[in-house]
Amino acid sequence: MTFVVGVTGGIGSGKTAVSDRFAELGIVVVDADVASRVIVEPGRPALAKIAEHFGSDILQTDGTLDRAKLRTAVFKDPAERKWLEALTHPLIREEILSGLRNATSPYALLVSPLLVESGQNQLTQRVLVVDVPEELQLERTVNRDNNSPDQVKAIMAAQASRQQRLDSADDVIVNDGSLEQLHQQVDTLHQKYLEMSSQDS
Repeated sequence: MTFVVGVTGGIGSGKTAVSDRFAELGIVVVDADVASRVIVEPGRPALAKIAEHFGSDILQTDGTLDRAKLRTAVFKDPAERKWLEALTHPLIREEILSGLRNATSPYALLVSPLLVESGQNQLTQRVLVVDVPEELQLERTVNRDNNSPDQVKAIMAAQASRQQRLDSADDVIVNDGSLEQLHQQVDTLHQKYLEMSSQDS
């Protein structure tokens, strides 16, 4: 199995900017969010089960999942969230494993907002946390997604706390400066991971 670095961080922390830079450096990026979308594509068994459970109005007119509607349904009801996680987590894990197994770069990145909470960190040799002050996290997410501050706070509350994430980190990128500063931090870690992965193989 490839040497795997898990990348996590709260909503709006800049995980995508970090993983994009690693990808520019030639590293294969497996994204749990992408995997979670793939497993509910039309024709996949998970989508049929979700429609059966929540009713067909959880689907959009083109037959794809109405993710906003689903998010609202599971956010209001912890039991529904548990049901959905029990269905999707094993499928997401399989999709991720398949991506990591097929990775051809010296090491691979597993990007997941719920890396620690979902146990996906067990698939990694190192955990890299993209850290950002909470007020900056809130401001960025509100601006990016046009969500209300209350909605963003609710999402942040459902994720691991900043401290819990930092406690699980082997490496930390602090993303409170410019994109150039962010890239410098990524480039330094890239060299470190290349060394570690060559020793690991």
